[in-house]
Amino acid sequence: MGGILVAGMGNVLRADDGFGVAVAQALAARSLPLQVRVIETGIGGMHLVHELMEGFDALVIVDAVDRGAEPGTLFILEPEASDPNSLTPQEAQALVSDMHNTVPARVLMLAKALGVLPGIVRIVGCQPADCDPVSMDMSGAVRHAVDTAVMRIEELIEEVMVATEESHAERA
Repeated sequence: MGGILVAGMGNVLRADDGFGVAVAQALAARSLPLQVRVIETGIGGMHLVHELMEGFDALVIVDAVDRGAEPGTLFILEPEASDPNSLTPQEAQALVSDMHNTVPARVLMLAKALGVLPGIVRIVGCQPADCDPVSMDMSGAVRHAVDTAVMRIEELIEEVMVATEESHAERA
């Protein structure tokens, strides 16, 4: 298939943890290239792994990421998926025991183990103010960051499309 998968992760019932889903909804309302697919995974990592099985050139995960910064601060991260072969049997069991409630690192490791992890992976993260209360209301700083994240993801999409086209041209 190829293309770019953008996955909004998070729990919309936990205030700022709904950031990734809010960004996915905002992106889905925009006119994106045909090679881009936007999904909401909520807190379900297995859904994302299933989507990756269709074969993508790139993956952009959008999620709340606590890095100790000011709320609303955006991060563009280039994660390294851990080698699943380095896990003990107990760690491997823990990895797959609950893929319905997961974090990006677990999803990336499982996708790597299955051979479906794209060559280009980015995480667009936002520093939350609070993910603890049961609330569908994000803080003002995180709500404001949604539009900025959408613009940054559109830039990432363009960068990835150019890199992918160059890579395909080199192989031809």
